[in-house]
Amino acid sequence: MEILEKVAYLKGLAEGLGLDESTKEGKILTVMIDILDDMALELQDLWDEQAEMEDGLDAVSDDLSDVESFLYDSSDEEDDEEEDEDDEDEPVYETTCPNCEEAIYFDEDILEDGFVQCPNCGEKLEFDLTDLEEGGDAE
Repeated sequence: MEILEKVAYLKGLAEGLGLDESTKEGKILTVMIDILDDMALELQDLWDEQAEMEDGLDAVSDDLSDVESFLYDSSDEEDDEEEDEDDEDEPVYETTCPNCEEAIYFDEDILEDGFVQCPNCGEKLEFDLTDLEEGGDAE
């Protein structure tokens, strides 16, 4: 039995018993029952509003989930496609740092710069491409 039903039952009992409102006790009991009725109505209103807010929050959460899946799924696909294209277009070179002996990977742009900095220890590695350029022209 809900609170509203219990208060209605209490009101019915008071009326059925013929509660005399002219006595001090009767006045107090009548006022207390009215207060309980008001409180039960307010509480029911709060529960109804909470249920509406929960429904609205669920709708917003679903919409946000749709937006996240659209943004993150589509951007992940684009990134994967770009990475695949980059891997096919540019060769990747590897060397070993003489200082820390870690493998270093770099692309042709860095090779053209003539140096690369080791991401592990910070050692600057320089490349001399003059022999390669001269050999490439002779072919």
